Amino acid sequence: MTAVRTAEPPRLPVRTKTAAGERGWGGVSPMLTRLAAERATGVLVRERGTLHLAEGQVVHAESPSAPGLGTLLTAHGTLAPETWQRALTAADDGHGVTGHLVEGGHLPSGALELCQLTALYDAAYFALAPSSTPGRFRYGSAHPLGPVHPVPVAALEHETLRRRDLLHRIWPDPRTDEAPLIRADPVAAPALTRRQRTVLNRVNGKRTAPDIARELGRPAFHTLVDVRRLVAAGVVSPLPGPARPKPAPPPSAGGGSPPAGGPEQLPPDPHTVLLKRLRDALEAL
Repeated sequence: MTAVRTAEPPRLPVRTKTAAGERGWGGVSPMLTRLAAERATGVLVRERGTLHLAEGQVVHAESPSAPGLGTLLTAHGTLAPETWQRALTAADDGHGVTGHLVEGGHLPSGALELCQLTALYDAAYFALAPSSTPGRFRYGSAHPLGPVHPVPVAALEHETLRRRDLLHRIWPDPRTDEAPLIRADPVAAPALTRRQRTVLNRVNGKRTAPDIARELGRPAFHTLVDVRRLVAAGVVSPLPGPARPKPAPPPSAGGGSPPAGGPEQLPPDPHTVLLKRLRDALEAL
């Protein structure tokens, strides 16, 4: 009997962080990465926000969870609310908001650019959050805000991942970012910074962290940092919500209900099953 030697099967490709970094993609949004490579112009609509692209770069971002540029500019008297409204009207007439504010002498160009970038990164953090629905892209013109400092997609994704990691290291439970907040009663209250006391004073069992950020006229991410530090210090906690219902048990092979008293099991993930079969096949070679 002659033994037949087969060639060693090729190694499966492995995605590494180094390779992802070389591509400029941190795994936040493959669609956004593709649009950047296409140098696309238009609007990417995601579950928690919107990104505006021009020539493959992000020029504006919006999210219901983040105060907009107008709120950041008018909350502390940097810009009068009437001036901001006139700038929006100028945008509707075909003149950019940026041009109206800078050329009209209401804001220096550097200060406006800094505020725009702050609002962009703040809203993009929420817009690029993990989503349960796919994003949609509409090709078209750029945002009417006017000329801004465009942000490369790779830089935006890198900053988004850095912010996620920072929040996780402060306090790993993301419920604090969306749930109404209540005051806790720590055994020994820690010393708080002025910023933290300002946030704490607005915790009333109804407001969420984005609500507090909007009321204070501050970037929402900065408020998330303050809130998570307050939670970690035992001063604040998220309002307990209703318990999530358990998933319905899968039907048995005969179509009936599973035996009473037996443990409830979720159906196996088809992707996991396929990978296990592929692994077993490779090991059998």
